[in-house]
Amino acid sequence: MKKVLKFFHRMKWRNRRAENAGKINAGFSFVETLAVLAVSAILASQVGAAAHKMVQKARVANARTQIESFKAALQAYYIDCGSFPTGEQGLSALWQKPDMYPVPDGWNGPYTERKIPLDPWGNGYVYRRSGEVYPDGAPASAPFVVLSLGADGLSGGESNDMDIVSWE
Repeated sequence: MKKVLKFFHRMKWRNRRAENAGKINAGFSFVETLAVLAVSAILASQVGAAAHKMVQKARVANARTQIESFKAALQAYYIDCGSFPTGEQGLSALWQKPDMYPVPDGWNGPYTERKIPLDPWGNGYVYRRSGEVYPDGAPASAPFVVLSLGADGLSGGESNDMDIVSWE
């Protein structure tokens, strides 16, 4: 019986040593926690910057796609009406029959699937037809031009602020 008690006493002592050892080494130090937080913050900022660049690229691609669809709709409008909408009628003539002079007799629209949206930055698209003042860089021989002024909403610019145009 003494041997059995001695065995259990030893086992109990070993368990206590294991518990105490775990308590001494348990958890992370403050410095280790700060290091993990710093690395996490750096990684999150890199992901955020990459996501921002992807969003900007998607906006440019969306503007280009919308301009291409406007060009196709303007060609269909021209076939039906014999001329492009005036600058005053604008791109909205593709969605709703214009009621200002010259009112097209052959209008058979709408020529777009939905109302003319704003560009991806929340600005209206710029539309001009031949005979009206074209923006800088537009070919004079083009029958019309459509452009988005980019993120800044101003003519010209670089990077995210550059204009997305129908002639390029």
